[in-house]
Amino acid sequence: MYYIDKYFSPIGAITVASDGQALMGLWFDGQKHFGDTLKKEYQERSLPVLEQTKVWLDIYFSGKEPNFIPPMEMNASPFRMKVWEILKSIPFGKTVTYGEIAKQIAEETGKNVSPQAVGGAVGHNPISIIVPCHRVVGANGDLTGYAGGMDKNVFAPIGGDVANRKKRFVLSILI
Repeated sequence: MYYIDKYFSPIGAITVASDGQALMGLWFDGQKHFGDTLKKEYQERSLPVLEQTKVWLDIYFSGKEPNFIPPMEMNASPFRMKVWEILKSIPFGKTVTYGEIAKQIAEETGKNVSPQAVGGAVGHNPISIIVPCHRVVGANGDLTGYAGGMDKNVFAPIGGDVANRKKRFVLSILI
């Protein structure tokens, strides 16, 4: 059985999911691939792991780096798991490119990986924000996509042209 709860962030509603022990999903409502790993049968319920996740999010959205990570469980292909492990190692406030991740995987495995394949795995990350897919950018440093929703009006309060707003938004949530 899976359990879900809601969190209302400054940039939109978020659904968090658990198997009762670990965080299994964290998605902006309506995002691409929303609930991909969520089982069809679930109940809305507050659980300790989901409350801990909300505390983590409160700290993060206050502009501080949380000093803990809620228990998480992620299941996917070995390639996606490798990409997600690399995402978890990106330091708070830093970015990496899809190409840098591809190069790291190639160096560790001896197999060439395209930045586009990395992008596919990043886009299917089931635990947004905590596993920081938003810290991965294109080769030129621009945000090239975000499963949480490039079309969201999260950039409007920042001002400036759209490209500049996107870049400033990403930087603002990397604090």
